Amino acid sequence: MVSPTPYASRRRHRRRHGAVVPFLVLLVIWAGVAGMLAMWWADTLAVVGLADWLTEAGRITGLLAGYASAVLVGLMARVPPLDHTVGTDRLARWHAFGGRCTVSLVLAHTLLIIWGYSLSAHTDVVRQSATLVLDYPDLLAGTAGFALFLATGVLSARAARRRVSYETWQYLHFATYAAVFLAFGHQLSNGATFAGNLPAQVGWYALYLGVAALVVWFRFALPVRRGLRHRLRVTAVHPEAPGVVSVHFTGRHLEELGGEPGQFLRWRFLTRELWWTANPYSLSAPARPDHLRITVKAAGSHSAALAGLTPGTPVWAEGPYGGFTARRRTRTKVLLVAGGVGITPLRALFETLPGQVTLVYRAHGVEDLALRAEIDAIAARRHATVHYVVDQAGAPSTLFTAECLSNLIPDLAGHDVYLCGPPGMTQAAHRALRRAGVPRRRVHHESYTF
Repeated sequence: MVSPTPYASRRRHRRRHGAVVPFLVLLVIWAGVAGMLAMWWADTLAVVGLADWLTEAGRITGLLAGYASAVLVGLMARVPPLDHTVGTDRLARWHAFGGRCTVSLVLAHTLLIIWGYSLSAHTDVVRQSATLVLDYPDLLAGTAGFALFLATGVLSARAARRRVSYETWQYLHFATYAAVFLAFGHQLSNGATFAGNLPAQVGWYALYLGVAALVVWFRFALPVRRGLRHRLRVTAVHPEAPGVVSVHFTGRHLEELGGEPGQFLRWRFLTRELWWTANPYSLSAPARPDHLRITVKAAGSHSAALAGLTPGTPVWAEGPYGGFTARRRTRTKVLLVAGGVGITPLRALFETLPGQVTLVYRAHGVEDLALRAEIDAIAARRHATVHYVVDQAGAPSTLFTAECLSNLIPDLAGHDVYLCGPPGMTQAAHRALRRAGVPRRRVHHESYTF
């Protein structure tokens, strides 16, 4: 019998680890849902009549909404072990789905409780609503939290999301912290499940205080600590293509950041115009102990302003984040598919991934092929293949079909594929790869639109 090579063993370990961790996280979340239902069941002796059924349905949706609010905040607390194993993109998708569920649960809880209480009190829903808000403890604050939840949910809808900038969308999401804070007191003072139930109260406090501690440390305290320790500064800004620049940094103890090729950081440039927001940009070259680099396309006011940065500008960097790294690799053959500025994380992976690596880089025109000289030098040094694909005479490329990709890449189905680019391109490429026989688990993608 032939013993497996160390590389094959590591590959199987990474594959199992990459599949197990998201499953375990979801298992824990659903176990919490089961716990909420068990709490309600243990505290409910009987349900008689329509008023009781509506009120108890309101209690259930209220418990689930309170639990889901804590889970939502925890998912986006930027906890590095969770982020690196599950992946920022997947966490963002879970958060978006959970957000829709939470808003629905909050709305259902409110309507069911008002309806059930109004039937019990033999009054109309308007008078019952006023009684609840004005006479019940902490419900005025809870109502304000409810309004914030609804507003955030509406503004996070896909149609509305397209109309606001990344920076505005991020700051609107801080409203969810206020909504959770405003609703917390109402949950304990009005929730029948918690009345006189010390273990339930202690568990609820532990859940919320634990999530709050994660947010305070990883989203606020740790970035400040790292900013003071690493003392990042801009050293140079170089144009790479029309509207695309590379920003170079130096600092202290940069090896402690541990940024891997394919990961991104959230960069806060301490200038008068940019200090108030931290935007995600990928490392476009492997991190060195004395040097980091990002490559950014002007796609909004923040990214466009980076071209005007001057050497010496202080910077705080949060991260690194993301699981779009070599850890996802399970095959010796790897295909990297980049579109536009999506080349930035793939350029770093192209230099560092071992084995047989092929790069396909699609752009609108030859002048838009950022970092081409570096890519050609890397390809020559490691004897790798690069395919540049540009649109012809204003017509979009027809590359992203199963037939074209299979003709271009021999044994395409035996590759791992890393995919990064504009949403339309990545969706077309993903469909083509799946039709060409590449298993879903071997198509690795992060959207960077969270």
